[in-house]
Amino acid sequence: MTIIQLEYLLAVANFGSFSVAAEHCFVTQPSLSMQIKSLEEELGVMLLDRSKKPVIPTKAGEAVIGQAREALKEYNSIKEVVSRMKGETSGRIRLGVIPTIAPYLLHKFIPDFIRRYPKVELEIRELQTEDIIDALHRDKIDAALVAGGTCGNGILEYELFDDRFYAYVSPENPLYNKSNIRLEDIDMRDLVLLSTGNCMRDQVLELCQARRGIPSRYYFESGSLDTLMRIVDCTNCVTVIPEMAVEYVPKERMSQVKTLLKGASSRKIALVMRRTYVKKSIVDALRTTILDCIKH
Repeated sequence: MTIIQLEYLLAVANFGSFSVAAEHCFVTQPSLSMQIKSLEEELGVMLLDRSKKPVIPTKAGEAVIGQAREALKEYNSIKEVVSRMKGETSGRIRLGVIPTIAPYLLHKFIPDFIRRYPKVELEIRELQTEDIIDALHRDKIDAALVAGGTCGNGILEYELFDDRFYAYVSPENPLYNKSNIRLEDIDMRDLVLLSTGNCMRDQVLELCQARRGIPSRYYFESGSLDTLMRIVDCTNCVTVIPEMAVEYVPKERMSQVKTLLKGASSRKIALVMRRTYVKKSIVDALRTTILDCIKH
């Protein structure tokens, strides 16, 4: 039994495919298949049910995979311990970011992070929350920037900062003449939202729960906050935007940004990672850089 065999086994379990696992491990599919077959022969049990699509672990495979995860965690921690003793922060981190954070935060900390930690390879993917959770559990990413409280069990969460919600109101809407808006003032028939799968959509609906069943005059959903704001500009609609987006509203449109009063009208931005992720020093470095950058 070798570390390589355990890594290949976990890759197939994570991706449900020998071909995708081989690509992820940078080996040919025959080489990966041969290593897993050798492991099965050594243990005397079938670890993967190849008749299923996607490939799934057998009962014996589930037990072995659980132990393999722990073994690889301890194995990988050796390099982490040595790096810490040497005062180095190095390696690779694959970071997921939700679409309502990526355009407003990434450019603020990435240059500083690269400058401070030149030995860290940073890979970034923009994903919706549901896909981030799946990617974390399948070892497709190592950490993510999300709205706090959305990732569930098995995920460690480090809160970074609060991000208030604001209403963005059309000049044609009656609420435009108010400087502050209560949630109950918003006519749900005028509200345009992010598309299903965006956690901010769920948070906004939760805030307006009492009236969520009222149909909108405009059925328009988008994965982009900027698109929603442009729709508001040319209709009499209202949308909700996070504070981090407010600084990118053009000056001539700032009168359309209204403070939301009453209720939990904010979200917490969090850095999350798998509980089994070893390179905590990289996550700590990332968290420190983000916090330093948002202070300026």
